[in-house]
Amino acid sequence: MSGVIAAIRRTLLSCTSLVRDGLVGIGASVVLATSAARAEDPFIGQALASFFNLDRQELAALTLALAVLGFSVLSTILLMRTRIRAERTEARLRTDLHALQVEADRFRALLFAEPQVLICWAAGDSRPEISGDTSLVMSQDPQQHQPQRILAFGTWLPPEPALQIDHAVDALLDAGEGFVLNLTTSTGRAIEAMGRAIGGQAIVRIRELSGLRRELAEMTLRHKELSEETETLRGFASAAPWPIWTRRTSGALSFANAAYARATEASGPNDAIDRNLELLDSDDRNNLARALNDNQPFAARVPIVISGERRIYDVHALNVSGGSAGMAIDASEAAALSAALVRMAEAHRRTLDQLSSGVAVFDAQRRLAFYNDSYRRLWDLDRTFLDNTPDDSSVLDKLRAARKLPEQPNFREWKAKLHEAYRAVEPAKDVWYLPDGRALSIVTTPNPEGGVTYLFDDVTESLELARRFDGLIRVQRETLDNLAEAVAVFGSNGRAQLFNPAFAKMWKLSDEAMQQHPHIEMVESWCRPLFDDASTWQTLRGAITGIENRVAVPLKLERKDGSVLDCMTMPLPDGATMLTFQDISDAENVERALRERNEALEAADQMKVDFVHHVSYELRSPLTTIIGFAHLLSDPVTGPLMPKQAEYLEYITTSTGALLAIINNILDLATIDAGAMTLNLGPIDIRKTIEDAAEGIQDRLARDRITLQVNADPSIGNFTGDERRVVQVLYNLLANAVGFSPQDSVITLTAERTEHNVRFMVTDRGPGIPPEVKDKVFDWFESHANGSRHRGAGLGLSLVRSFVELHGGKVRVDSVVGKGTTVTCDFPIDQTAHRNAAE
Repeated sequence: MSGVIAAIRRTLLSCTSLVRDGLVGIGASVVLATSAARAEDPFIGQALASFFNLDRQELAALTLALAVLGFSVLSTILLMRTRIRAERTEARLRTDLHALQVEADRFRALLFAEPQVLICWAAGDSRPEISGDTSLVMSQDPQQHQPQRILAFGTWLPPEPALQIDHAVDALLDAGEGFVLNLTTSTGRAIEAMGRAIGGQAIVRIRELSGLRRELAEMTLRHKELSEETETLRGFASAAPWPIWTRRTSGALSFANAAYARATEASGPNDAIDRNLELLDSDDRNNLARALNDNQPFAARVPIVISGERRIYDVHALNVSGGSAGMAIDASEAAALSAALVRMAEAHRRTLDQLSSGVAVFDAQRRLAFYNDSYRRLWDLDRTFLDNTPDDSSVLDKLRAARKLPEQPNFREWKAKLHEAYRAVEPAKDVWYLPDGRALSIVTTPNPEGGVTYLFDDVTESLELARRFDGLIRVQRETLDNLAEAVAVFGSNGRAQLFNPAFAKMWKLSDEAMQQHPHIEMVESWCRPLFDDASTWQTLRGAITGIENRVAVPLKLERKDGSVLDCMTMPLPDGATMLTFQDISDAENVERALRERNEALEAADQMKVDFVHHVSYELRSPLTTIIGFAHLLSDPVTGPLMPKQAEYLEYITTSTGALLAIINNILDLATIDAGAMTLNLGPIDIRKTIEDAAEGIQDRLARDRITLQVNADPSIGNFTGDERRVVQVLYNLLANAVGFSPQDSVITLTAERTEHNVRFMVTDRGPGIPPEVKDKVFDWFESHANGSRHRGAGLGLSLVRSFVELHGGKVRVDSVVGKGTTVTCDFPIDQTAHRNAAE
């Protein structure tokens, strides 16, 4: 419409220009004529001059004035006429324009009476002009509600229709090829897109299909699809290798393919149709016609003779519109395979019936199709019940009622899970633990033709053996892994079968390398840097790979790193050999050190004994002389002594006596250590022995105001021993107790007799013995005052222990710091029994 209005405007402008050009031409003509008359026509000029009585110059001026006046009048007249004509033309044009506008509105109303969009491309212009209901092709995205977006077909069409219309529009713009497309938008609306080239413009109309047009378009599309489908099916039927045919209601053959023609020995399908050749014999045709007359499909496996050969075909026929259709499929091979399958199934049934495993086969309807005798005996089921082909659920319910199935909290759910095997594609395995203690292995295998095969095996014994074996293996593995000794087991082929981490660590081997089961020679090469004794390795290789004389071989390996290994090869019953390595480096070093220390101690002890023994004898001789001269000086026969000399002589006598006692004790200890001490055994009166020992310390008891309390039964009797040594023991115990007792205290000496021993206990009220000193009180020269008045050489308790142990007795010290000490000596009554035991 806008184009029409522009054309009208261009017409009006052309008319105005023409009027303006005409007036200018007329005026120019008058002026030119007047000039010509004045200049070129003397007759006219003279006539005018005579008429108006004017001379020539006046005539020229008058002529010019008249020309100008005439031109003005003429121009005015012409302009008035032109304006009147232009006003009439404009009024007519306005009337025509109004009529055109009304007609254009009518056309627009008719054009857009239904929802549609027009897209126009002018010639040489790439920008389209769009009009109409753009909501048909608007994107659902509010940001894309722009008229230009309809060209982006992918925003409102699926990918395939958008690509289709893109290609069609490109062909329309490039070559003017028209198109008609029925499309479906992304929102499911059916639209028609039609493109045409009109008047040098490319126009695309898009409108929604609705009502009758939509149904017509769908019918057209459906008709096209049906036509294509019909042609496809006809082509397939014609090329199919099986005989296919159709018949009219009357029974006449209306279609046959090439395979049908070959089967009926016709020259072609048309020949078979024209002659109405039959494929089936009369009986099969009657059966087929009877089924079709009953409006039932026909399906049967029948023999057909083709080219003189009898073959088996599966024939299928059914009623269709206008007649019937049929197909015959060659099933000769299938029939042969089916017969072979039946024979194979019978053979399999006979074989399965001989198996010790229980086998039960359920068909696709979950009914028992086969079972063997092992299955019946396994579940103790009645043969009559099984021969009635019960279903799977009935069998399980019967077994559950007899408490032969595993106890389940939800039996229905358990049974449903078991029956999932009917829909499975892979076999499933499980173990059932029955209430009677048995364990059954069950394998459920889905059958290709439907159904499930159950295979039951009693695995109670095998599971128990496997459990025991696994337990033994785990115990063995844990034992080996946690052993401090390095253990490796080599098979009869010389390869490592087993090793523990201690072995790899001891020989600095890689666990990954040992897990590859290396040969003993390879292991030897890895261990050579630590131990490179060829003879030892040869012995080990012979113990591992040898066949005869398989005995345990002990070895000791001293490696380059200073460690010492104790090795043992142990042949195993299965032909393997176990190597054990124990690191005895510490024990070897300790043993060596102890041996060296013992030798040094023995040498030192011997030196000490020799030294003490020698010194004691060397001191004893001059001391005896001193004592003898002291007694000689104290004898009145030698003459009187001054008081001071008598006091000094008493000091000498006392000191030499004490020194002689110490020397005698040292000699006794040395003699005992040397093993040269012998006892002068005889009966010992216990009461008299106590009195003799107490008499030797009376002066010290009186000096320190200490009371000796003796607790001994008068009838305690006697025992066998060396009386002098027992008196010496008691004397040392009492002297030790006096030395540690405070003044004005009490010392207790108790004698008891038991069945086998005589026990002496000396108790003081001294400061006691600290725990750290208690173990040293019997050592030589160990003397600890502990805050008491005691001063001594530390030999008394050493002699006590030596003499008591020499008698076969025992000494025990019980002490509480701050409360006193008790020393207990046990002497055996029968020295003969003691000596026999010692011997």
